Amino acid sequence: YESNRGKREFGEEILALENLTEVNGKIKDINLSIREGEIIGIAGLVGAGKTELCKTIFGDYTYNGKIKMRGKEIKNKSPYNAVKNKLALVPEERRKEGVLVTDSVSKNLSISSLGKYSNFLSVVNKSKEQKDTHKMIDDLGVVTPSPNQKVALLSGGNQQKVVVGKWLLSDAEIYIFDEPSKGIDVGSKQDMYKLIERVASEGKGVLYVTSEFNELLSICDKIYIMYDGKIVKEVNPLESSEKELLYYSTGGA
Repeated sequence: YESNRGKREFGEEILALENLTEVNGKIKDINLSIREGEIIGIAGLVGAGKTELCKTIFGDYTYNGKIKMRGKEIKNKSPYNAVKNKLALVPEERRKEGVLVTDSVSKNLSISSLGKYSNFLSVVNKSKEQKDTHKMIDDLGVVTPSPNQKVALLSGGNQQKVVVGKWLLSDAEIYIFDEPSKGIDVGSKQDMYKLIERVASEGKGVLYVTSEFNELLSICDKIYIMYDGKIVKEVNPLESSEKELLYYSTGGA
């Protein structure tokens, strides 16, 4: 995959985590920041605390420490707060948490942005909603016979595109991808990388979380390695290797 890394320009810091610690110790003392246009990688094996980090940032777990957006501390007491604070999470278990599989592609795409399509009386502007969802289906290359197709009937790669598209229609500034290529084929993976780079090119910040080390090395601007709930190493992907990531991921020091 030919990444556009090196051509991306970074702007101001969007997200900063300061000593972020989940109250039961699922993650401990996490410090990192993400700038506009930057793709930050989190490497680690199963059980390292990667998903727990995503969920803590997104308000699923209670935490100590600080989460700052553009220099101001925010309180993510729930995913609802996180969305209001312009965070988006594309979860690892997308069929359980990312999409409403029994609903249509169109409904899934607009679900995170209903405020955009409804007036103060909560009347939904159906034509605008349809126009935007049709455009998003085209933009992302979602293969579906119709916008009314149930998401459950799409391939894994197309379901993943719907999850991402849902957030692209919202006004999120930070996108957290937890194992984004899990369960999708090689062609869909290429589409996913392009999509993630597109998000960054629009000045958003990306947190790319996976145990697929080759993906991190090919797309990220910086990689933090997690082991036992903590960040144990920060590396430059241009100077690192899968061997180095594996070494620190298994507790090497």
